[in-house]
Amino acid sequence: MKIIKDSVHDHIAVDGVARDLLDTPAVQRLRRISQLGTVSLVYPSANHTRFEHSLGVYHIACEALDRLGIEGAQSQRVQAAALLHDVGHGPFSHNLESLTHRRTGRYHDDVHGLLTDGAVGDVLRDHDLDPDAIADLVAGDGRFGQLVSGELDVDRMDYLVRDAHHTGVPYGTIDHGRLIRELVFVDDELVLDEGNVQTAESLLVARALMNPTVYSHSVARIGKAMLRRAAERLLDTPATDTDATALQRMDDYDLIVALRSCAATSEFSRRLDERDLFKRAVWAEIDDVPGGVIEADHESIREFEREIADRAGVDPERVILDVPSRPSMTESSSRVMVNGDMRRLEQQSPLVEALRGAQYSQWRLGVYSPSPVREAVGHAAVSVLGLDIDGALVSEVRNGFDTTLDQFTDRA
Repeated sequence: MKIIKDSVHDHIAVDGVARDLLDTPAVQRLRRISQLGTVSLVYPSANHTRFEHSLGVYHIACEALDRLGIEGAQSQRVQAAALLHDVGHGPFSHNLESLTHRRTGRYHDDVHGLLTDGAVGDVLRDHDLDPDAIADLVAGDGRFGQLVSGELDVDRMDYLVRDAHHTGVPYGTIDHGRLIRELVFVDDELVLDEGNVQTAESLLVARALMNPTVYSHSVARIGKAMLRRAAERLLDTPATDTDATALQRMDDYDLIVALRSCAATSEFSRRLDERDLFKRAVWAEIDDVPGGVIEADHESIREFEREIADRAGVDPERVILDVPSRPSMTESSSRVMVNGDMRRLEQQSPLVEALRGAQYSQWRLGVYSPSPVREAVGHAAVSVLGLDIDGALVSEVRNGFDTTLDQFTDRA
C-alpha cells in the first residue's frame, strides 16, 4: 500500500491494482496534463493536473464502493477505471478535444486501445482484469459505469471541489461525503436515497456557478480558442509531421515546444506565453444570434471567419469566431428517491428551471481579434453574422460573471 498526501482529500491510500497502475507511463503522463488548461490565464494558482485529479477520483470511488458494499473483482474493476478514467486526455485537457475528435473520431473516454496495450494492459491482466471491461466502465457503460461517468459520478465529485480549491473560487464546494453516503442502486440505476433532493441540487448549483466563473470565463475561452487555432495550424503544416493521433498523445510540454518550433504557429505561441491575448470584438447573447450561426459546423465557422476578415480588411488568422454549443444541463437528469419513487431531479426541483434560465442568459458568442483591429472586426462580424445588436463592440469591462478577478482580466 502507498499513502499519498493530497491537497483536497488529505491522505489517499492506494492499494491493489491501483498501486501497480500508479507508476505506468500512461498514468504518470497525467502529471504533465493541466486539469483546467487555459483557466490558469485567469486564476494563476489553477495549475493542478489530471494526475492528482485521478487520484482524487480513485479515492472517492473507494469510499463509494465501501458504502455500496461492493467487493472483490468488481471493486477492483471500478477502482482501476477511476484511476484510469483520464488517460485518454490530450494536452491541456478538454481545450483541444473538439479538434482531435473531428480528425480521429475519438473522445478522451474512448480508451480501449490505450488500456489494451503496453504497461497498463499488462498490469490489468496480471490482476485478472479485462482491459476492455475497464474501458467500458470509463465510458460509463453498465451498472457500475455510472459511478465513473454519469450524473452522480465520482469524477464530478472530485473535480468541482478540486477546481474550487485551486482557483480560490468557493462555488464548487460540495459535501461529497453526504453524496457518497446517500448513493444507492435501484433497478440498476444509481440514485440518491430518500430525502436528498437538496443534496442533488447542491451538485447542480455548484456546477452551474463554476461554469461561468471558471470553466467558461471569457479570458479562458479566448486562450482556449487561440490554442485550438494554433494546434489546428500545426496539424495543417506538413513539415511538422504531426497528425491528430500524435497530438492526442502529447502532453502540455510537448505541444508548447511544437508550437514554439513551428513558423506557422510561433506567433500564437508567443501570445499565449506572454498572455498577449486577442480581445473581444463581439460578445453576443444567444437571443441576438441567428440559429444558423449557433448550429454551424466547423467549416461554416471558418468560412464566417474568412468573410469577417475580408470585410474588415484583415488577415483571416486575426479573426476567431467562438460559438459554444447550446446550453445544456445533464446533471438535471440525476435520479433521486421521493416517496418511494425514482424521479429525475428536473421533475422534482424548482431550482432546475431557474438554473437553466441563468445558463441561457450567460451564453455568449465571441469574436476575438488583436486589439488594433478589434473595432473593424467587430463591425464586420455584426454584419456578416446577422447579429441583432446595436454596434459591434462590447464595453472594455462587463459587470457580473464576465469580470471575475478584474486584476487578472484587464488585458482581455
